[in-house]
Amino acid sequence: MGKHDINAFLGAGTSFTGRLAFDGVVRIDGDFDGEIVSAGTLLVGQKARIAGRIAVGRLTCGGSVTAEVTAAAKVTVTATGRLTGSVRTPVLVVEEGGGLDGDVVMAAAEAVTVTPVALAPGEEGNAAK
Repeated sequence: MGKHDINAFLGAGTSFTGRLAFDGVVRIDGDFDGEIVSAGTLLVGQKARIAGRIAVGRLTCGGSVTAEVTAAAKVTVTATGRLTGSVRTPVLVVEEGGGLDGDVVMAAAEAVTVTPVALAPGEEGNAAK
């Protein structure tokens, strides 16, 4: 598997509530409510709706995200994306047409760390590996 291959996918028309922990790259095109934790990359598709808390290495937002976001490397809001909430990242890109409403802290990369949270016993069904 290449470094940009998608490890897991939540398709349009699906919904998930809970905690998602993953390695690599995950794309969400459905609805997600809860916590997402990874040192990897989260791709949010144009029709996606995410609410909760996101702590990842990289976030690309092409849909609707209402969350407390921490990204260790970079946050990109594409032309179709709308991010509402707090953002902490060393690099922020908002493409023309994209929206960002909330608080932004652009800290040095070493000040923004993401540590994957271990799942509690019995929560294995909420993790994509």
